[in-house]
Amino acid sequence: MDALKVDGFSFSYPGEDPVLRDLSLRIEEGSFALLVGRTGCGKTTLLRCCKPEIAPVGERRGSIEVLGSPLDFSDRRSILSSVGYVFQSPENQIVCDTVVHELAFGLENLGVDSDAMRRRVAEAAAFFGIEPWLHAETAHLSGGQKQLVNLAGILAMQPRLLLLDEPTSQLDPIAEKSFLHALFRINRELGITVVVATHAPESMTDYATEAFALGDRGIERVALGELVGNPMPRGQRRAAGSLGESCVSSTDVFFRYARDRAWVLRGADIDIRKGGIHALVGGNGSGKSTLLRLAAGVLKPERGRVENALRSRQALLPQNPKALFVCDTVGEELREWQSACGYGEPEVFSMAERFGLSALAHRHPFDLSGGQQQSLAFAKLLLTEPELLLLDEPTKGLDANAKLELGSALGDLRGRGATIVFATHDLAFASVLADEVSMLFDGAVASTEPVDAFFSNNLFYRYREDGFLRLWASRGLAEEVG
Repeated sequence: MDALKVDGFSFSYPGEDPVLRDLSLRIEEGSFALLVGRTGCGKTTLLRCCKPEIAPVGERRGSIEVLGSPLDFSDRRSILSSVGYVFQSPENQIVCDTVVHELAFGLENLGVDSDAMRRRVAEAAAFFGIEPWLHAETAHLSGGQKQLVNLAGILAMQPRLLLLDEPTSQLDPIAEKSFLHALFRINRELGITVVVATHAPESMTDYATEAFALGDRGIERVALGELVGNPMPRGQRRAAGSLGESCVSSTDVFFRYARDRAWVLRGADIDIRKGGIHALVGGNGSGKSTLLRLAAGVLKPERGRVENALRSRQALLPQNPKALFVCDTVGEELREWQSACGYGEPEVFSMAERFGLSALAHRHPFDLSGGQQQSLAFAKLLLTEPELLLLDEPTKGLDANAKLELGSALGDLRGRGATIVFATHDLAFASVLADEVSMLFDGAVASTEPVDAFFSNNLFYRYREDGFLRLWASRGLAEEVG
């Protein structure tokens, strides 16, 4: 039986042109399928249309069948338990205060009796090995732990089809491997059909059984081998630049979010040199975002000292780009700081064109895809011409071409003398953009090295060739950034 059958399906948001046009797709039960495509092509919209409880409002044509049943049936309870959905951001899905309550939440909504609920929670916790933190507060979990809790909570409801939207985009390399191995076990051992929308298929091809590309011509099957490129010489990716004196630093910094909480940073020391691009890497919860916010002055250290010589001309991209959006349209967002920062309409038009936002000028920012929101937030900050740019997971949700434009823009900004610091799990992006890399571990900066030395000496923090690296090399941008 088909786990998912899409036949001549089209969808458009109210008052807009279709996002999806005449799509047809069949995924057999038991498959592990990847769904790829450029930023904003409709991958998330398609997945959400397969789950009635979270389906977007708009006009639909054609049909979708899930596990042999059309989605227009009235008994939504059956689809609730048969189809699981994992969101891109784990924080957007967790609703309970503790792990055990989160695992039981979906079962409570289904009306499962208490004895069966305890058994299912125990089975899911044992399967994922999360018993040691079963009673931990969800707010204190790392990103990788939160995503595993989401997966375990869905598995407890015993779905037959699992839909995942960029599930590893906020996970560090080690957490990503653990999460993908859990997905592999769910698919192979439990027979659950898995469909993953992703911009990073390279890390998943070892687990997948098939792949589909969503684009202007609809959905087409692609060979898994086409998603993985051949290795390229390292020297093609970047050229070293000369760096200036320290302009941002932390000395023996301690920070925690409450007095009864563990230290996030304890004795953290770092020096960011002027005119360079500095990458912060490390596991989920290692303190990368916290260190960025301390550098920006958003947070104050409990002990130690943070100095920032460029604070008067800085811009900060938070991990959630929605935090920057206060206007009703994309165009208004790009113009919001126009009078304060002195840029004009030509600059707004040029920035919108560069990041593919021109056709979206009248759309509400919250109606954009995750990657489009990321591009909008970045474009909005670039218009201010900062001397210091602090970025938290800047490539999240971006396809290879969007990453290429982001990398080119960062290179242009550095060429004008700006300093850039970004926290990332995207090691391929860091390998071609960064001058220096700092790894955070156990509340401190474990090491700071030139980028080539960092990746040459690291056993676990390695990257795979991906579409972005192939584009970067093919267009010769390494030399331009240098």
